[in-house]
Amino acid sequence: MPADPSPQVPPISFDDTRVAFASKSDGRLRKMYGLFAAMNNGTLVKTGSSLMKTALKWHLPGTKFLIKHSIFEQFCGGETIEECRPVTAELGKYNIGTILDYSVEGEGSDQSYDRTRDELLATIEEAHRSQHIPFSVFKVTGVADVAILEKIQAGETLSAAEQAAHDRALARVDALCARTHQYGIRLFVDAEESWFQQTIDELTYDMMAKYNREKAIVWNTYQLYRHDRLDALKAAHDAAEKAGYYIGAKLVRGAYMEKEARVAKQRNYATPINPSKQATDDLYDETLRYCVAHLDRISICAGTHNEASSLLLTQLMKKAGIAPQDERVWFAQLYGMSDNLTYNLANAGYNTAKYLPYGPVEAVMPYLLRRADENTAIAGQSSREFLLIEKEIKRRKGRA
Repeated sequence: MPADPSPQVPPISFDDTRVAFASKSDGRLRKMYGLFAAMNNGTLVKTGSSLMKTALKWHLPGTKFLIKHSIFEQFCGGETIEECRPVTAELGKYNIGTILDYSVEGEGSDQSYDRTRDELLATIEEAHRSQHIPFSVFKVTGVADVAILEKIQAGETLSAAEQAAHDRALARVDALCARTHQYGIRLFVDAEESWFQQTIDELTYDMMAKYNREKAIVWNTYQLYRHDRLDALKAAHDAAEKAGYYIGAKLVRGAYMEKEARVAKQRNYATPINPSKQATDDLYDETLRYCVAHLDRISICAGTHNEASSLLLTQLMKKAGIAPQDERVWFAQLYGMSDNLTYNLANAGYNTAKYLPYGPVEAVMPYLLRRADENTAIAGQSSREFLLIEKEIKRRKGRA
């Protein structure tokens, strides 16, 4: 029989908590256990979120300290790039990259957009200096006016002032893309709400055509709870192949499901969201298959906490003879969650990274809490995290 041409890699078990929590001390593990136990209580989460928002708003004494050393510590790297460096170094020990995610939302003025651009440029400089930061990331709405983006997608004519503002936004985006191209660092453009996502897509493809001539530097994000996203990716692939540039595709399930359904109902149009969780899972996996089959043109990052999809991608790679360390394929999860995926994938040699939100506590926590409120899937993930932590604590006790 002919030899198997597939790369030889260690078997992966996402239930291997020894690998998943190797970096966590017993004390840190117990702290995580208490946090996720609390997060499993829906009533407590809603009440706590409300109290936290109120306490931050009114600057109640001790609030920031308590938040920073509990939920903020679990899910964020720090308040500044400098505070994130120990986390980046620790992840790097386990061959896990860091994606610095500046999670402060713009205030809607040119001054705030410029400040955000400058902070994002600082994250790119940090990535250039560090061997452990393979990607930078930004949201277009951090440097551009949402209303103008929406108006463009609706086909409405911009006023002279709006056009000038949009031109300034385009210049900010181009500055970010140019700097990452200069340094050879990949840049994720995050997905946002459907009523202006097409504007973001077209802007991103323009940047790809300009900067992705040698390889995928600029990456678009595809929220596959939307039923049209694989078709959009296929069209992007065909256009890129014809024009001679490369596609970077970060594949996620999505972050605005409840909001999308609510707005579709308010505006009386059909929801863009798949009719079921299973339909989303099927579309996600179909998109993985498409990307692996077109890896000559598309680089991919599976930004997912789904174990089945992560395992599928490793199997697709093996079948296609793609080495785990192939720079065109990445896995990514949020910091503080799904360590069973990240650490076991990294341990088997796959390219992995953690999204690491950072920024002032007062500015980042409202963003994180709102994301939690809008995404019911987080509750199920919290239960999974709790069970894995509990399993590892029991394993360590048994070892002792």
